[in-house]
Amino acid sequence: MAQEQSFRDIQVRLSEIRIRKIDVKDLRQALKEGFDDFNAKPSIIAFLIVIYPLFALLLTLVLVGENLLHLAFPMVAGLTFLGPVVSVGLFGMSRRRERGLDPTWGSAFDFVHSSSFAPILALSVAMMLLYVAWLFMAEFLYFGLFGEVPPNSIPDFVTQVFTTRRGGALIVYGCGLGFLFAVAALAISVVSFPLALDRPVTAVTAACASIKAVTSNPLTMALWGLIVVVLLAAGAILFLIGLAVVLPVLGHATWHLYRKVVEP
Repeated sequence: MAQEQSFRDIQVRLSEIRIRKIDVKDLRQALKEGFDDFNAKPSIIAFLIVIYPLFALLLTLVLVGENLLHLAFPMVAGLTFLGPVVSVGLFGMSRRRERGLDPTWGSAFDFVHSSSFAPILALSVAMMLLYVAWLFMAEFLYFGLFGEVPPNSIPDFVTQVFTTRRGGALIVYGCGLGFLFAVAALAISVVSFPLALDRPVTAVTAACASIKAVTSNPLTMALWGLIVVVLLAAGAILFLIGLAVVLPVLGHATWHLYRKVVEP
């Protein structure tokens, strides 16, 4: 125990983190292992149904009530940036299960009392700031095209977006802007959160290792990002309730993807 604690106090440098090449087969295997972890502890559904979808729905209603209808879609779409933050507990559960331990929720958050807490907290703040920046840019784009007067109603907003030239520009530029933010979120977070939980690294080292993993496997990581977006979109169709299943599976799968990308 003393030796393990001493190891945790030694920070790992970026040069000591080895990145593997992965392919589509590794993605399929990560998803399968993530689904196995989900089946091993299905009680997490109750937690996610109460916390994550309810938070998203309530926040959406608040924004619409405050005449911020134009930010409703960017806000919901941008929640994918916060997925790694929400999934830290899932990483901990998968980590315990691969060690043959009981993957309970209480033990999943033991990192709060370890050296992993500071870098995970810093990474979480960074992802939240990225989310806020995305909302700011989405609002800036809307006001640049439509002026500073918010839409009066949902039908009025839908009509402006889908029947006017400004609405077409909003869709095109908005998708392009969202793509850039999504790439940044994927590059920063896909490996950094599991790495910070698993090894004694700083937040900067974890983020740089994550970027290195993406640049070393650009096509495979692009496919992983597409899989995440498609599955989250499918989970969000049923008023976000499907996220109670999709999010934990992706969370567990991300841990196994980390294991495949980063050498032990």
